[in-house]
Amino acid sequence: MILAAIILVLSGFVLFVTITNVLLWHKLRPVPSFNDVRPERTVSVVIPARNEERVIKRCVHSVLQQGSIVREVIVYNDQSTDDTAGRVLQLSQHDARVRLVNGTPLPRDWYGKPYACHQAAQHAQSPWILFLDADAMLQPDAVDALVTAAVDHRCTMLSAWPGFDLVTAAEKTLMPMLNFFVFTIFPAFAASRLNDQKYGLAHGACMLFHRETYTKLGGHSMVQKELFEDTAIARMWRRNGERSLCLDGQDVVRVRMYSTLGEIWRGFMKNFYPGFRTQTMFWLFLIFHFSLFFLPFVAAPFVVDNILGAALITAAVSVLMDRIVLALRFHEQIRFAFLHPIAQLFVIALGIASWWNWSFGPGVRWKDRSYTNDKSAVVPMEGVSK
Repeated sequence: MILAAIILVLSGFVLFVTITNVLLWHKLRPVPSFNDVRPERTVSVVIPARNEERVIKRCVHSVLQQGSIVREVIVYNDQSTDDTAGRVLQLSQHDARVRLVNGTPLPRDWYGKPYACHQAAQHAQSPWILFLDADAMLQPDAVDALVTAAVDHRCTMLSAWPGFDLVTAAEKTLMPMLNFFVFTIFPAFAASRLNDQKYGLAHGACMLFHRETYTKLGGHSMVQKELFEDTAIARMWRRNGERSLCLDGQDVVRVRMYSTLGEIWRGFMKNFYPGFRTQTMFWLFLIFHFSLFFLPFVAAPFVVDNILGAALITAAVSVLMDRIVLALRFHEQIRFAFLHPIAQLFVIALGIASWWNWSFGPGVRWKDRSYTNDKSAVVPMEGVSK
């Protein structure tokens, strides 16, 4: 009876958080500028790029189409071994706002993306800096929407949670778990009202900073040894008394993060375990996901106790409701929500693999680099994982 009550209470609470996020979380809308841009609202767009020849042109084109609010586009060529630099130079010949900055070797006490962002930001000259991943695509009038939201909400850091472009069956089954992972537990609807650091959230694909404040606080040096640098800098931002915000930005920025099963596995394994401050928090999270989001689907048919069995069935239905309402909010295909047990098992296995590699194994690989658990050694490796 007690176990059944616990299951029902937890399931109900998670469903409440999910529905409240879906209904109340603020959504960014494109704002047309009519090319009447005040100097204090102009933006330097910074794109860290390491072996991004496949996507860099598309990304930069989407930035240039934003109009005069974009003062410059700084592409930081992070030691690429492909034709990333060549393609950026081609773009710079057609639009003087595009600038290529060739990166320097990565120091041992920095991780790749924080170092690239920090170095590139030194070249920015506008009042606002927008960090954009190379595989992100800005929608029309997106930059105006970001700056307007930052000014209206009086925040010096604003992140837009992107919409995910899902093409393959693997993407449609597994990528929605990122939204499920976050918005079943994190109270996004309340984070705009509560500036406590524990409510800091960001998505690294699209982050806007007030440049003067960014420089004053030390920029990405605050998170120089973080793989999970986006949310880490949002929390550091709030710890320093500044206001940060993460809004639903699927209408202003789109991204196709990973396209194959292998890319999804490698991409999320790099920051799954490092995203937790302690082992205790990690294992509590994993046990919670296993017990509430996976076990009810497999245990309910075998439970003889009517009360416990009913609680497990209710929990399973509640999880599916979570997935469906999130699918509606993020424009995902609802039918893939019914593959949740498979996706959840994948997430649990991914978490354990991330913990093992980080704690006892060789560390994690990302962008042709290997990061070890001492947070200092960075070793170049063969092959590029996107």
